[in-house]
Amino acid sequence: MREFKVNANDAGQRLDKYLTKSLPLLPKPLMYKSIRKKKIKVNRGRAEPSQLLSEGDTVQLFLAEELFEVTPDNIFMKIVPDISVLYENSEFMLVDKKPGMAVHGGNTSGSVLSAADESGTLINHIKAYLWRRGEYRPEEERSFAPALCNRIDRNTGGIVIAAKTAEALRRINEEIKRGEVTKKYLCAVHGRMEKSSGRLSGWMEKDSARNIVRVHSGQRKKPHGKTMITDYRVLAEQNGLSLLEVTLLTGRTHQIRAQMQAAGHPLLGEGKYGVNRDDRKRGYRFQALYAYSITLEGKSYTVDMNPEKIKFLKEFDKCIL
Repeated sequence: MREFKVNANDAGQRLDKYLTKSLPLLPKPLMYKSIRKKKIKVNRGRAEPSQLLSEGDTVQLFLAEELFEVTPDNIFMKIVPDISVLYENSEFMLVDKKPGMAVHGGNTSGSVLSAADESGTLINHIKAYLWRRGEYRPEEERSFAPALCNRIDRNTGGIVIAAKTAEALRRINEEIKRGEVTKKYLCAVHGRMEKSSGRLSGWMEKDSARNIVRVHSGQRKKPHGKTMITDYRVLAEQNGLSLLEVTLLTGRTHQIRAQMQAAGHPLLGEGKYGVNRDDRKRGYRFQALYAYSITLEGKSYTVDMNPEKIKFLKEFDKCIL
């Protein structure tokens, strides 16, 4: 028999969800059967799959030992963290991600990351940072690990939210769904915008095989198409480029990159939507896009506007925000 104690990060979950995360080797049919046969109990009493766990509860498991034999994912323990923390408190942190760093592992830009790339992901660097500070103890967690609340493309730099606790993860994700988190970007696009400020509206059709989206105007014609709405204002014009501040009203895949290309103004350095070889000659390997500002829970946070970091700002004499 094994006994798990429910901690603060585990609390508030259904029993079946908790078990699925805690025991990945436990088949779901066997889990439900074990609950029904009282081989899985809560506080030594009969349990239900849907019952919500509270901090301090104990879960008794009368299961085969091999179901507990899980090798922890400890790749982050080998990492010397290299992240720029913009803000942090006991619940969450804001990290200024470097262009070129993937936020997480798995399928990225149509290819599976190598082991080296996996170790270099933002989430693993965040885990390493928190583990070294004693704020993340994986041996004490059954169903939670620090997680990202938002994502940005590998080759886009800027602010990413990371939750340190399960409660913060749930709360911030709900705030994002309700549209209470405002994200602003800086970008440099080719050409001169027709208006000093405006709104780009359309709907997207995703090509998962090629990891691109197509933007359409007018009424949505496909059931799986999603609306895309982006506000912009021009900050400066120089060198055949326009510097824009962009506010996302929806958060879709490659939204800014795809909508700007569809509007006839592809981003400087863009390699997927509107490739411009001359941009590469100018030294731009990545799209000129930076998530520079975020408003979260009533407070605004902005990255340092240093042209040495946000390199495309060098194209303009001034940036009026």
